[in-house]
Amino acid sequence: MQSKIKIARQSGFLYLLLIPFGAFGILYIPAEITVIGDISATLNNIVEKELIFRLSILSALITQLIQILVVLSLYQLFKSVHQKAAQFMVISILIAVPIAMLNELNHYAVLFNLDNSELVSLFLNLHEHGVFIAQLFWGIWLLPMGYLVYKSGFIPKIIGILLIIACFGYFIDSLVFLMGLDIGIIFSDFTFLGEIAITLWLIIIGVKQQS
Repeated sequence: MQSKIKIARQSGFLYLLLIPFGAFGILYIPAEITVIGDISATLNNIVEKELIFRLSILSALITQLIQILVVLSLYQLFKSVHQKAAQFMVISILIAVPIAMLNELNHYAVLFNLDNSELVSLFLNLHEHGVFIAQLFWGIWLLPMGYLVYKSGFIPKIIGILLIIACFGYFIDSLVFLMGLDIGIIFSDFTFLGEIAITLWLIIIGVKQQS
C-alpha cells in the first residue's frame, strides 16, 4: 500500500507539472501573441517577444516529455486493475506526443520566415491544426484512464466518470475544429474537472484503503 501511495503521489505531482508548462507552451501564443485577423500585428508581437516565443516552444516540448512520465507512472499505478486498458492509455499518449512535438516545427518555421507574412500565417494555422490533431489523443487517453479509476477501488468512482466526460469534451472539440465547424461552444471549457480532481486526489490522498 505504501508503494502504491508513493506512485500515486508521484503521478499527481507530474500531472500538476503539465499545467504551467502546457499553459505556457500551448496556450500562451494564441492568447498573447496571435492577433486574429491581423497578421501584421501578430508578426510585430513575435518580433518584439521572440525570446518568449522561443521559450513557449521549449515549454511545449517539455510538456510532452512530462506527459510520457505521467502516463508511465499511471501505468504502474493501474496495471493491476486492468492491464490492457492501462496499455491502451499508454499507447494513446505515445501517439499524441510525437504529433505534438513535431507540430512545434511549425512555430520554428515561423521564426525562419518573419519577412513573409503569408508563410507565417500558414505555419501558425498549421500549428493550430496540429494541436487539435494531438488533442484527439489527449482526449482518448482519458477514456481508459477514467475506466481504470472507476474500477480501481482506491480512487472515487466519480473521478473516473469525470475523466470519461473530459475525454469526450476534448474529442468533440477537436472534431468540430477539424471539420471546420463553428458551433459557438468549447466543450472542454466545461468538462476538464476530472483532470483537476485526479491531480488533487493523487497528491493529497494518494490512494484509499480498499474494503
